[in-house]
Amino acid sequence: MSPIVRLDVWSDYVCPFCYLEEPILGRIRDEFGNDVDVKWQAFELRPEPVPTLAPDGEYLHTVWKDSVYPMAAERGMNLKLPAIQPRSRKAFELAEFARDKGRFDEAHRALFKAFFEEGKDINDLGVLQEIAELVGLDPEEAKTAIELGTNRKRVIDQQRRAAALGIRAVPTILVSTAEMPIENTAVVSGAQPYEAVRSAVSQAIEGVRKELSDR
Repeated sequence: MSPIVRLDVWSDYVCPFCYLEEPILGRIRDEFGNDVDVKWQAFELRPEPVPTLAPDGEYLHTVWKDSVYPMAAERGMNLKLPAIQPRSRKAFELAEFARDKGRFDEAHRALFKAFFEEGKDINDLGVLQEIAELVGLDPEEAKTAIELGTNRKRVIDQQRRAAALGIRAVPTILVSTAEMPIENTAVVSGAQPYEAVRSAVSQAIEGVRKELSDR
């Protein structure tokens, strides 16, 4: 049976709020099972040539102190402000490589953990090879795919789709159904609590079931 609801989640591996939302989406999948399909999509907050944030700058320290650390404690997660601020294009390309190999979820979580819990540079090919091997992928094959840009167009296309839909920040979740074009879908913006995401999903599922029963 096809999923009733699809959640397209635009995020960035260098966005702490995206990592904070990852277990929320995991709970959604656990509760709704095959009724829901969650697809994570690429959104580089600072693609070339946009400058990356200063790791020791006041902005990052303020955001983490006021928002990230309190939310992480509330959700039982152990995030640490990384000492580096890498670009994330290569990380997305590894994630897409893993998707083709049936290991997306494992690579997705490992990339977030490597950066936000272990402080690793997820723009470094050596680090990405370590992550690939950790999740059961061939590290040399993964490295070659990144160097050749095998999945680069897919990553860029996901970002262009976000721009076309008016998405300007992450995480952003679009809750759509087969009967509802993604352009007219419900939008959940920011690192929202489980109840808020669950409500949007439940309403979408109930709407589909009601429409089917009325036919």
